[in-house]
Amino acid sequence: MSITVNGLDELKKLAGSDLGTSEWIEVTQERIDTFADATGDHQWIHVDPEKAKEGPFGAPIAHGYLTLSLFIPLFTELLDVQGVTTKVNYGLNKVRFPSPVKVGSRIRLVAKLAEVEEVPGGVQITVDGAIEIEGGAKPAAVLQSLSRFYA
Repeated sequence: MSITVNGLDELKKLAGSDLGTSEWIEVTQERIDTFADATGDHQWIHVDPEKAKEGPFGAPIAHGYLTLSLFIPLFTELLDVQGVTTKVNYGLNKVRFPSPVKVGSRIRLVAKLAEVEEVPGGVQITVDGAIEIEGGAKPAAVLQSLSRFYA
């Protein structure tokens, strides 16, 4: 379920709020292969299912940066900021990949709007997020994301 805010003043009021949990999405071999093609990272542990079966995880795994890149589509399910002219990713403070995402796994995002601070012409938000693996003991990724919204 998405939280919708209209403008920067409403966004500021959400500081410290839990944003909830996104829907599950499946990480397919096709998605992994497409990411490998886009980035040129064709390491066997990602793109060779037969060899990966014999590897340390028993199956192909998603690239860590593929998992990280899915933060944005998952995040947009949680927070919709309207009444602004521009939305940009500003960076990351922290990222860790505690557990690999095996092909066929489903992942989702749990997020908190940790901070909203003013910057020239807008605000910068800090989001604490965990990308969970369905049935997993540890998250696939734990991160702190920075985004800017301009009036």
